[in-house]
Amino acid sequence: MTATERRSSISLALIFALRMLGLFLVLPVFMLEAGKYPGGEDLAMVGLAMGAYGMTQAFLQLPLGIASDRFGRKRIIVAGLVVFALGSLIAALAGTLTGLLVGRAVQGAGAVSAAVTALLSDLTRDAVRTKAMALVGASIGLMFAIALVAAPVLTAWMGLSGLFALTFALTLAGIAVVLWVVPAEPKQHADLPRGRLSQVWRHGDLMRLNLGVCALHTVQMAMWMAVPAMLVHAGLPKAAHWQVYLPAVVLSFVAMGGLFSMERRGRLRAALLLSIVLVLVVQVGFSLLAASGGTPSLWTMGVLLLVFFCGFNALEATQPSLVSRMAPANLRGAALGAYNTLQSIGLFLGGAVGGALAQWGGATGLFAVTAVITAAWLAWTWPLHPVARTPTH
Repeated sequence: MTATERRSSISLALIFALRMLGLFLVLPVFMLEAGKYPGGEDLAMVGLAMGAYGMTQAFLQLPLGIASDRFGRKRIIVAGLVVFALGSLIAALAGTLTGLLVGRAVQGAGAVSAAVTALLSDLTRDAVRTKAMALVGASIGLMFAIALVAAPVLTAWMGLSGLFALTFALTLAGIAVVLWVVPAEPKQHADLPRGRLSQVWRHGDLMRLNLGVCALHTVQMAMWMAVPAMLVHAGLPKAAHWQVYLPAVVLSFVAMGGLFSMERRGRLRAALLLSIVLVLVVQVGFSLLAASGGTPSLWTMGVLLLVFFCGFNALEATQPSLVSRMAPANLRGAALGAYNTLQSIGLFLGGAVGGALAQWGGATGLFAVTAVITAAWLAWTWPLHPVARTPTH
């Protein structure tokens, strides 16, 4: 990487990290803490408040990605972060469950993932794009691990409203990073012909990647409907689950070196397919573990989670990298907006479908279905042939 590419990658990864830390801190404690608010006895309403973020984000990822193509990346990123900060402030000041719901919905309206990823693509060469995306993915994974450890402690000290206030402060720090640390974006959009959105939806390989990220997040969200209960069954209390998650996440970062090596040898497609296979192996492994009927082994579960995070982190780096390479330059924001929209839909489907499967078929049925989804995803992705970016007209 050049100095500018390193600065771009680190600063944009920092923006993701600051934003995602605020979101992740809330996730492990929201269901319990929201129940203390007036109206919190309505579990359906609590679930709606929890999912409101993903709903509005799914609707707005594509429009904001398109807007970043037309009006500039930084302008849209700052505007989106301002909206996200406003939603965090509303949630911090909320005295009722309805107020929390409104705050979460406004947070989701600050859907800047596509614009941030598009700016990272603009500022890096294809040869180092996957490495840059991996840095973003690593920052998100690290924030997830930190949140698992810190959330219970911080909640006991400042409550749910305090977590949202902290999210507000972290978002303001992210805005400062965009304005004063991220390099200036290339002035390349004005002289390109305006693209048509149909070019994104009708591009076969882009749709393979879009549906792939939907499948990935459907599977990973569904997993967490069963994995925590299996860890408790294995004898690990809820408060100690981070002792399994944290080493698995951190050790999986080491495996990223193999991904970069495959990319340097021009084997990015093979790395993508191998990563899907790893996720499939984990789903089959958890299904067999659950079907055995005995007490699951913590060591076995730890190894399966390590393999899962190795595949997950690699996919989080390779898929958006490939989208940015294949998309026309004048539709890069729109293409990444479509990609992030399908990602958000996957998060919603994983929670909804995973909960139903866990209730209907238990952990065995859930992981059997996620294994089928992953196998279908692998078959769908197999014909993918990464090529140079398509023409802009």
